[in-house]
Amino acid sequence: MTKPHRKTDARVTGTDRSGMADGEAPVRQCAVTRERLPQTEMVRFALSPEGVVTPDVSSRLPGRGVWVKADRQTLEIAISKGAFARGFKTQVKVPDGLMDQIEALLLQRFTGLLGMAKKSGEIVLGFDQVRDALQKKRPGLLLEAADGAEDGRSKVYFLAKALYSDVEIAGALSSEELGVAFGRERVIHGLVRKGPIAKAVRLAYRRLAGFRTRPELDWFPDQDR
Repeated sequence: MTKPHRKTDARVTGTDRSGMADGEAPVRQCAVTRERLPQTEMVRFALSPEGVVTPDVSSRLPGRGVWVKADRQTLEIAISKGAFARGFKTQVKVPDGLMDQIEALLLQRFTGLLGMAKKSGEIVLGFDQVRDALQKKRPGLLLEAADGAEDGRSKVYFLAKALYSDVEIAGALSSEELGVAFGRERVIHGLVRKGPIAKAVRLAYRRLAGFRTRPELDWFPDQDR
């Protein structure tokens, strides 16, 4: 089976349009729902020379593309209802484990952006450091490990809410997964500073969250927006 595109240089500007803000992203039609959505909310699929449906999360592979809304339920419908064969106008092979493959690629893309943000000085890590950063400026995105302690994340969140009222949390990654992004064993609390990179990180997280449980929706009901 042809391997998916492995390029991970997720850029905020340039030809990689999937890192752009919603108002600037090209609009595509979902092959399942027929909705016209920014491509930052979708996953593109290409067809390999062997006729294998291949996820193209960076939207760079050549040839005809089929776009599907970035969530697990919609993709399940695409597979079961033959949306790829219709979109590519030919017989196709849908590989086993496609759902997990997409999730892994979107996770790789998200953690790659986090690593890039860290190198640019746009990330703050650690409970005390995050709380200190909140006192100075509105965050672009709060990072809370899914397996972190309730007391710690609540203190961070309610401080942020008291200062800025509207804050967004990414909570679908484990402490080990966050650690991988930053070259550490584990990370519990993080903050992405407000700016262009934070916008790209938020968009990447929303796509990933379509294929994962979002624990922040249970932690703090006002995150459901």
